[in-house]
Amino acid sequence: MDILAKFQFVPVALTFTLLVSCATVPETGRSQLLLVSAAQETQLGFQEFEKLKKTVPLSRDAVANTQLQRVGQRIAAVAQLPNARWEFVLFDKPDVPNAFCLPGGKVGIYSGILPITRDDAGLATVIGHEVAHAVARHGAERMSQGILIQLGGQILDQATVGRSAAARTALQQAYGIGSTLGVALPHSRAQELEADRLGLLYMARAGYPPREALTFWQRFSEYKVKHGGGKQIEFLSTHPLDSQRMRQLENLLPQAEMEYRKP
Repeated sequence: MDILAKFQFVPVALTFTLLVSCATVPETGRSQLLLVSAAQETQLGFQEFEKLKKTVPLSRDAVANTQLQRVGQRIAAVAQLPNARWEFVLFDKPDVPNAFCLPGGKVGIYSGILPITRDDAGLATVIGHEVAHAVARHGAERMSQGILIQLGGQILDQATVGRSAAARTALQQAYGIGSTLGVALPHSRAQELEADRLGLLYMARAGYPPREALTFWQRFSEYKVKHGGGKQIEFLSTHPLDSQRMRQLENLLPQAEMEYRKP
């Protein structure tokens, strides 16, 4: 049987869903495919955040917590996330220089990143970036992509019925590697750059000097080198090269400066 003929097993309902599930990212205007509703995405975000708060120790640093609430609320005030229930939590993880934002407005900051952010503007850079992931619905987009990749694997499995087990296994492995290197990782890097772009606008609109974003990323890059981050191989990474991120931010500074200077 011709392989293309076997695509006919895909349900008509799914095909219709693909056609009507297009959305547009705020600010950037990029088209995206979303197979997960905002309500489903938000519910998952809330559930996961509650689990984290019960399993990961919370920081009792009063000064750091006050700073997080101050900066977080300013960024939240300019972010376009309908029905968001903003919550900013500082987790006591001094060895983890990271942060995240789950769907629905749940922001987690690991204390290990505070020595790198240093001040309100540095923290605004991080929070703006993470909030941008939620506004752009990157989580739902990744889940949707996963659904399509899984569907592709099922189609391949059906299309290779009759071949040897070894051949089918080899084809599935090749498909897995190809979809990861050719689709998932490049898309993840594109999302990171998009979050950088949106985050820069958010911090500027919230009243933080956008040029401080470059200063933060320079510190973060130096931190990774100092702590054995090693040379980043871009096509194997979920994140773009630091140099690429900083070049983009430099190019976006004129627009961000205009937002910062608005009354």
